Amino acid sequence: MTSPRLLVIQPDEQDPIGPLGDWLVDAGAELDLRKPGAIPESTADYQGMVVLGGHMGAYDDVDHPWLADIRRLLAEATTKGLPTLAICLGAQLLAVATGGRVVKGPDGPEVGPLLVAKRDLGWNDPLFADLPFMPDVMQFHTDVVDQLPSKASLLAASTLYPNQAFRVGRAVYGLQFHIETTTELVESWAANAPHTAEFARPGELSHDRLVQAHADLEETWRPFATQFVKLVIGELAAAAGTPLPLIQH
Repeated sequence: MTSPRLLVIQPDEQDPIGPLGDWLVDAGAELDLRKPGAIPESTADYQGMVVLGGHMGAYDDVDHPWLADIRRLLAEATTKGLPTLAICLGAQLLAVATGGRVVKGPDGPEVGPLLVAKRDLGWNDPLFADLPFMPDVMQFHTDVVDQLPSKASLLAASTLYPNQAFRVGRAVYGLQFHIETTTELVESWAANAPHTAEFARPGELSHDRLVQAHADLEETWRPFATQFVKLVIGELAAAAGTPLPLIQH
């Protein structure tokens, strides 16, 4: 069986794919990393897609006109049922592209190692079913998905902001939180955005705490990445109950 080819869109130099890329490759995927200026016109050459985070907002087209290209690809992926992971900004772009709404979080940023809780639909979702009830995540965002697309399924929530993980259609997933970070990356974000970092709970952005948090992230989310690759190649049935086509030689 050939390796599935994943389109990886990185909107911001300060949010690389990190360990998530290693987990996807270890599970058998081939990654095609694209940055602004090199975003393909369609997803036709790919079996799956990952859209990463960034400091810009989901509506900041004036300063970042290529955001419209990402939203178009996310809408296309939803229509096609192309397995997709959209993370933080990616999740917000997914929401906007499919009829949802993003706003500045009215209760301030969500920052640091935190937990989210699976909702009822999560227990029957192909990717979320095997996650623990309250999986570890990394938060670092000021904008939030205020309104989900009308046909979205809410899979996980937090106390501060409910729309933490959702699925649009059969196989397109939005994660408001991060699973791709490293200790060093979060430390750099905190140093570059101190007014945002101050919203973290005391001690939660210390080096030792971040090291432990990222060990917990790997334990939880590496198997999730493996399941995503199985979804991409058709070994795992999509949410509608129909397996995606198996990739053949």
